[in-house]
Amino acid sequence: MKLAITAQEASSASAVDMRFGRAKFFVVYDTDNDTYTTVDNVQNLQAAQGAGIQSAATVVNAGCSALITGHCGPKAFTALAKAGVPIYETTASSVKDAVESFLAGKLNKLAGADVEGHW
Repeated sequence: MKLAITAQEASSASAVDMRFGRAKFFVVYDTDNDTYTTVDNVQNLQAAQGAGIQSAATVVNAGCSALITGHCGPKAFTALAKAGVPIYETTASSVKDAVESFLAGKLNKLAGADVEGHW
């Protein structure tokens, strides 16, 4: 299983980016191989609109089965839900801590968007 975690830097030691659509990176953790890779999301940092939908496509295209982030807007939530990718909310300080919390079953699955669009 691959998990996408929103990150401010391209590292498992990075702080979690609390924004989904405009996160600078997605750090992808592969639970089967215990490995981390990084997907750049720079194309969406300054997008006037559609950042959440495009970021959702990036996560899906990376083969991720779940997303860990701080917050997710309505359009991104809908796009991920249609792709069958559940979203887990975290307040962890680092990507690695967020992954450990997920694996321990300590993260809450979002039932809907928790912020307005263009947040």
